[in-house]
Amino acid sequence: MKLLALLLYPAFSLLSTTPWLTDFNLAKTEAAKSHKAILINFSGSDWCGPCIRMHEEIFESGAFEQEASADLVLVNADFPRLKKHQLPKEQVKCNEALADQYNPKGIFPLTVLVDQNGKVLKQWEGYPEETPRQFADEINTLLHSGH
Repeated sequence: MKLLALLLYPAFSLLSTTPWLTDFNLAKTEAAKSHKAILINFSGSDWCGPCIRMHEEIFESGAFEQEASADLVLVNADFPRLKKHQLPKEQVKCNEALADQYNPKGIFPLTVLVDQNGKVLKQWEGYPEETPRQFADEINTLLHSGH
């Protein structure tokens, strides 16, 4: 049981070589400085199976990591349910405000690609039915097709 708890612990950002931020305003500042887009992922790290799968299979893949490091600032808006994984109240407020703006229907997982100004370029509801390479290539095409 302890092993399961460790596997589900909402520390996705520690598993990735490209850091996942939790502050959208900081992400917008970083995106403006580096001329990158922002990828926001709404997840339930300790209860949403497709969310966990998405982080393990897509976001931790070499193909996605390569695309992310080149073109993206990553933001994880996590909504854990277990008491031991609860986020600080300030972070919960930030995540809820971000959800009000980009995920008002409460879809999990929801991944939203926005430009450095916060304009939505594309969103994926649920687990994308594509390989990590296809997902990364789709992002690359969206970002380099004149948007």
